[in-house]
Amino acid sequence: MSEPVRLEDRVVVVTGAGGGLGRAHALLFAAHGAQVVVNDLGGSTFGEGASVSAADRVVQEIRAAGGTAVANHDSVTDGARIVEQALDSFGRVDVLVNNAGILRDKTFHKMDDSDWEQVYQVHVEGAYKVTHAAWPHLRAQNWGRVIFTASTSGIYGNFGQANYSMAKLGLYGLTRTLAIEGRRNGILVNAIAPTGGTRMTEGLIPAQVFERLKPELVSPLVVYLGSEQCQDSGALFEVGGGWVGKVRWERSLGVGFDPREGFTPEQVAQNWARIGDFDGAVHPDDSVQALQQMMENLQRHA
Repeated sequence: MSEPVRLEDRVVVVTGAGGGLGRAHALLFAAHGAQVVVNDLGGSTFGEGASVSAADRVVQEIRAAGGTAVANHDSVTDGARIVEQALDSFGRVDVLVNNAGILRDKTFHKMDDSDWEQVYQVHVEGAYKVTHAAWPHLRAQNWGRVIFTASTSGIYGNFGQANYSMAKLGLYGLTRTLAIEGRRNGILVNAIAPTGGTRMTEGLIPAQVFERLKPELVSPLVVYLGSEQCQDSGALFEVGGGWVGKVRWERSLGVGFDPREGFTPEQVAQNWARIGDFDGAVHPDDSVQALQQMMENLQRHA
């Protein structure tokens, strides 16, 4: 049997933790001994309004169960203030769960600039601001865990969510690079693409399924990713309904043309089936591996 996952003396910041997935994450981190900063602006899923009550209620739940937590009511776009509260309250910061998000669903031809920019500001700019403020502290202590919240909408696309899909896959790109930069300082960075029955997904998922997709069925993965036991970095996991799976890129072996002679659109058309043939597909782990087939083609025609 594996060792218990414990987080005593770890300080965890969970954004958007006033309800849904964030609340479940905060409660489970606290139950495993962490000191939790429960951040929530208290706005609507559309990104409007603010209220202190959401974060305060979760803090009360944690304290009633014997845990340690403080509430923070700042917007994630003021990420430095959230991190500052962690330092003021607990003297350090160890784990970031970038969970805060909003929806502005519209088909692309009906989308206006505010729909695009608001989603970008909360999901991407907010995650950047919180993480960038904490990064020097994680580097200085040579330990940290960062979890970004991506989405299957970003991985696969989803009708009416061009803004949300853009933001969510962008966060995985950020995950990959920060995993590379953070590794030498003991900072591990991963991303999840969760499915949970929350106020953001209510009405989008059939009612009978919605009731079974409890947010609590996502949080065990998040707590593990924030722990000492986790040694993965740069990974992406789909999770929901009690199921967890790891996602990776796959690429066909492709077709190599002679770079000295060049190639034509007609040759692309002629080889289209082979270009898209995933028999023997490769799974590059980094940019060096991603260039392998191209470099081999150059060598073959040197």
